[in-house]
Amino acid sequence: MSKISQRPIRVLVAKCGLDGHDRGAKVIAASLRDAGMEVIYTGLRQTPEMVVHAALQEDVDAIGVSILSGAHNTVFPKIIQLMKEQGMDDVLLTGGGIIPEDDMRQLRKMGVGELFAPGTPTGEIATYIREWVSKHRSF
Repeated sequence: MSKISQRPIRVLVAKCGLDGHDRGAKVIAASLRDAGMEVIYTGLRQTPEMVVHAALQEDVDAIGVSILSGAHNTVFPKIIQLMKEQGMDDVLLTGGGIIPEDDMRQLRKMGVGELFAPGTPTGEIATYIREWVSKHRSF
């Protein structure tokens, strides 16, 4: 029996930078909890370094970053870099917010997982995380 079946999927939900709007992040966190996942919400104004440090400390399977500020082309690449430095190759980095489709494509090419626009059904996000973790995490 794998470790993943013995414990819930652990997801860190984070808000980076000066963006103070976290209603969407809280909705996602609650929906992931309702889907049976264990969610750690970092709160507002996190740096990429703080996010990766918390993800390491909490031994998460996935990191979800909510971005509404337009800083996605700075935040996601920095988090990916820090994750690689820490050997977190089997941790999903996903997220959502106000991110143009062209930027989403570029971020996915860099190694970011699926990115979700406002209005995406929360069940779709939970299914994506669950499927990614079951395919990529080995315990």
